[in-house]
Amino acid sequence: QVQLVESGGGLAQPGGSLRLSCAASGSIFSIRTMGWFRQAPGKQRELVATITSGGSTNYADSVKGRFTISGDNAKNTVYLQMNSLKPEDTAVYYCNADLRKTSYDDIYFRYWGQGTQVTVSS
Repeated sequence: QVQLVESGGGLAQPGGSLRLSCAASGSIFSIRTMGWFRQAPGKQRELVATITSGGSTNYADSVKGRFTISGDNAKNTVYLQMNSLKPEDTAVYYCNADLRKTSYDDIYFRYWGQGTQVTVSS
């Protein structure tokens, strides 16, 4: 099986920083993309940032210039450096990965982590 485990969430003050990590483990042949989504209370889950195995990144407009996504292909790990945090960044942050478990898989399947709470408050 595949597991994605997030860490690094917590409480930060407005203007502060947090760094999230997500490690994928288990039966993994290749990962195409890893990313971060978030879901605030009463709202739909939304994209935060993604990164491909080749290093191409994509960000939601709301986090551009403040958040940075990076990855370590050798460790199947993705990071999210969050700076200049705002109260509206408060949400549960979920990691995901589009991956193939074996070389026989024709398509990529998406797996999700359990989520980590980020709260921005003074």
